[in-house]
Amino acid sequence: MSNSIEFNEKKQDRVLSDDDWKQIWEARNIGFHEKNIHPLLSEFLNEMQDGRPKLNIFFPFCGKAVDMKWLADMGHNVVGVDVCEMALKEFFTDHNIPYTQEAIAGIPGAKVFKSVSGNIALYCCSIYDLSHSVTGKFDGIWDRAAMVAVNLKDQERYVNVLLSLMAKDCRCLLVTVEYDPNLIKGPPFYIPEFDLENLLGPSYTFKHLKKIDALGDLQKQWGLDIYFENIYLIMPKMLS
Repeated sequence: MSNSIEFNEKKQDRVLSDDDWKQIWEARNIGFHEKNIHPLLSEFLNEMQDGRPKLNIFFPFCGKAVDMKWLADMGHNVVGVDVCEMALKEFFTDHNIPYTQEAIAGIPGAKVFKSVSGNIALYCCSIYDLSHSVTGKFDGIWDRAAMVAVNLKDQERYVNVLLSLMAKDCRCLLVTVEYDPNLIKGPPFYIPEFDLENLLGPSYTFKHLKKIDALGDLQKQWGLDIYFENIYLIMPKMLS
């Protein structure tokens, strides 16, 4: 396999494997990585917190998201998962955070990297190998580039894992993308609102919080002239 995999191509109608994602990081084709705190997270963090001062917050497909340090510095506990060890290690080195490494019982070949301070744990494994018996359940979830990166055939499986990790009062902030799906196939994949409703099922509710114009040079390179991000608040229905 060459090192020419791009995060998005007009011709791609393919399924990305874990090895593909590792290669994307190794080739530094990581235009999806945000170097700054995501503006939608900073704007709507209060929706996740709901007055709670200290949360257990989950980052699916976390990469080396700078948002994790921002939340940890506030006193929250942060747990992330990604298949790419390089990305997880770079998170700690980029921020000069001392960390330890250990194997994960029950998940062959998996590792967890933990900050010495104790409030950041990043799991190097497939998200489908995680369960609440390993990580505990979460008060908050920040999904900025995870669901939209999941292979279409795996989206229901992904959502089921995400929902299984939610505590009864969990509040998840989900960012989806919107563009003309006739121009590119993804990832990131376009998830219409009615598909999101079907994926969540009857036990969960969602509320659209905001839509922003997120068209940048990267999206223009893909051949797009319209590209939006939508943020939703997802909660167990009993809280709605």
